[in-house]
Amino acid sequence: MEQQIQIGQEWLEKLLQLMGFPSQVKIEYRENDLEGTQECWLIIDESQMPPESISRLLGEKGEGIDAIQYLANTLINLTTDSVEQQGFTVELNGYRWQRMEQLKNLTEEIAQKVRQTGQEMEMMDLSSAERRQVHSFFKNIEDLATESRGQEPHRRLIVKPRY
Repeated sequence: MEQQIQIGQEWLEKLLQLMGFPSQVKIEYRENDLEGTQECWLIIDESQMPPESISRLLGEKGEGIDAIQYLANTLINLTTDSVEQQGFTVELNGYRWQRMEQLKNLTEEIAQKVRQTGQEMEMMDLSSAERRQVHSFFKNIEDLATESRGQEPHRRLIVKPRY
């Protein structure tokens, strides 16, 4: 497992160098309270990056960092047995933490509206990683259920009462 994490760190540093954003990547283990697991975060050191570089790496609505995270998870786990695969979260400039807080607040608002109206509600404009997070937020809520509908890039998450 540690070897795979080191490969992830080295892979991301090499990718950043090839993209013209040379940077160090540090590894952190963070608790996922919803899943009861520990996650590996690859944190890009932005201390030497100009703001324009950070913006370009993040991309519009986080699309850049989402793409990097998707590549990291796919390529690093490509030759690894499924039991030993490691999930990676790629972080830059606190984006993931800030977005997670926004999603938590949004899901609380949606949950309250669904309970009040008894009607399902759509959450649009979420990346696949964000949809997975929202599904996790609702996992232990007994009176509400979630599902994804549609095809990429117009896939959306539905929150509805659980019957």
